[in-house]
Amino acid sequence: MLPLGFSSGLPFLLVFGTLSAWLREVGISHAEIGMLSWVALAYSLKFLWAPLVDRYDAPVLSRLLGRRRGWMALSQLVTALGLVGIAMSSPQVTLFFTIGSAALVAFASATQDVVIDGFRIDAAATERQGMMAAALQLGYRFAILCSGAGALYIAQFVNWRSAYLSMAALMGGGLIGTLLAPRLDGGPARKHVPLAAAIVEPLADLFQRKGMMLIPIFLLIACFRLPDFVSGVMANSLYIDLGFSKADIANVSKLYGVWIGIAGAFAGGLALTRLGLWWTLFIGAFIAAASNLMFSWLAIEGARLDLLMLTISIDNFASGFAGSALIAYMSGLTAPGFAAAQYALLSSLYALPGKLIGGASGFVVDAYSYPLLFTGTAAIGIPLLILCLVIRRDTMVGELEKVQAAVAPAPALATDSRA
Repeated sequence: MLPLGFSSGLPFLLVFGTLSAWLREVGISHAEIGMLSWVALAYSLKFLWAPLVDRYDAPVLSRLLGRRRGWMALSQLVTALGLVGIAMSSPQVTLFFTIGSAALVAFASATQDVVIDGFRIDAAATERQGMMAAALQLGYRFAILCSGAGALYIAQFVNWRSAYLSMAALMGGGLIGTLLAPRLDGGPARKHVPLAAAIVEPLADLFQRKGMMLIPIFLLIACFRLPDFVSGVMANSLYIDLGFSKADIANVSKLYGVWIGIAGAFAGGLALTRLGLWWTLFIGAFIAAASNLMFSWLAIEGARLDLLMLTISIDNFASGFAGSALIAYMSGLTAPGFAAAQYALLSSLYALPGKLIGGASGFVVDAYSYPLLFTGTAAIGIPLLILCLVIRRDTMVGELEKVQAAVAPAPALATDSRA
């Protein structure tokens, strides 16, 4: 799972933050950089083709490796091919080829995520899933360091083409993990739920349990990470425009910032145990939005390394904290029997609006300025806090029901340990 997690995490920044730094350096407009972020929509829409990947074999490779490993190998090879395509392109001359290669990377990488998650669930019993997920996340974090800080270092001291070719070569680590993984395709073929039913039934269950409260719940989830997504699109462009070197960006944003984000995630987890879900969600909504004011300040002050460190510290900590709160909240909304499908739909809901709006952020910068953009995204915190107040009673009741269920005695006649 460690190399598979690495392979899963490596492509994301290469079609998102890191690529935007390259494009801005060669003079691509803010509007075009913002729209390029739409290629990452593949990560939000992967639930649409996940049933097809789960049901059908990958050409040729599934016969050799089995269905799961065949799709993993194919998606890793296509991802590497797309990264080579980005490396061989010249964005200032052949921007459409760069965008097409980035879209190929995003689609193949999102498909890889679907297959790796399916393999992880099939490969180990429930009691070992925590260990599997921990190994996956550790590999993912290592990949973020490589595709963020590592790629920027190579671009600084060699060139961008070498950076992306190096990243394509590193996808070989995931391929090794695929070849070492056990083949899990034995036994009778599984029956698959039709795609329409797989989407409609989990939604129907949510409406049945939550009723009209589901409207503010969906609004909260859809808007919760908007400030993060917008800042993620334009932050690297801001750093380049202010005059920070790629090494400075790598050191502060991509290396130091990753660990601050991990600290924020741990702080969010601690707050969940100490303060409860609703208060953690409320605090996370406030600090994640308000932290964008730091980018406005940085844009006004200019290339101050001390202010860059302070901005990254506050923003990454707030993002990690808010992420833990949102994951816990969405997990609590799921029901037994629909947990995987409902979580996939909810996670797509929170990611999709951010990527759509983030794609238009470049137009705001071109028409107005960086400070106005980031002040506007910080203002999203106001309706977020109002939505948190609207759902407070529902969240509190949900927490109380889970506590009561946890301490309730088992039925006297129950013989199944899952009762």
